Amino acid sequence: MALEFPGMLQFDDPALEWRRLFSELLGTFLLVLAGAGGGVVAAVSHGMISRSAAVTAPGLTVISIILFMGAISGAHLNPAVTIAFTVRGDFPWRRVPGYVIVQLIGATLACLFLRAVFGKVGMLGATEPGLHIHDWQAMLVELALTVGLVSTILGTASRAQNVGALSALGVGGYIILAGLWSSPVSGASMNPARSFAPDLVIGDFAHYWVYLVGPIAGALIAVGIAWILRGRGGDTGGLTAARGTLDPTVIDAMQAAVARDKKPPA
Repeated sequence: MALEFPGMLQFDDPALEWRRLFSELLGTFLLVLAGAGGGVVAAVSHGMISRSAAVTAPGLTVISIILFMGAISGAHLNPAVTIAFTVRGDFPWRRVPGYVIVQLIGATLACLFLRAVFGKVGMLGATEPGLHIHDWQAMLVELALTVGLVSTILGTASRAQNVGALSALGVGGYIILAGLWSSPVSGASMNPARSFAPDLVIGDFAHYWVYLVGPIAGALIAVGIAWILRGRGGDTGGLTAARGTLDPTVIDAMQAAVARDKKPPA
């Protein structure tokens, strides 16, 4: 752990890891509750909830989650985002399995909650290709959507952008925008955990590959775009956004380390 930038700081304290994992579990639960819940409530209410409301709810939920506990875990809420931060060099590989597992658990708990409350209705908000849409078409749409989503996340996490809490508005706004134009085509998932949970609970993985391949490939493309636009990752903004911090002094230490690295020799 001492090799991890910026060293043995509080983020590396194993005693605090449960807080970050719980943050990811709770955040993903809330996200999927809103995302899958839109389809369930639409079925229960016989269409009284509009498509616009159903796609707006997840975006607003993400804004809230990033603002109220993004500093704990980084508020990835999405395996594709975790992988992107890691490939970018802002997040350690050894923490990827834990994050992905709790994201899947949180998403599954949300769908189990919806089933317990409303029953097995509305396919529990499962994301599937739209009418007359082939799987490969939906996959390419998911890929393109995720390129935009992860580019927004990595871009607003960069120290060069310096947007701070406004990054939550950028990410949430993009999710709403993507859902408004593409939800009839692919469901605008952009998140393997979001699509995994309802498929698991209803026992149908026929189309899941669309929502695994598309978002993961899109996330990797977005990392390449970030490298073209801003060079290598690992700056203060990216590290802080990806990992969170439970102690403000961690940010100060990161900034001091970066400043020392950039200070010209005497």
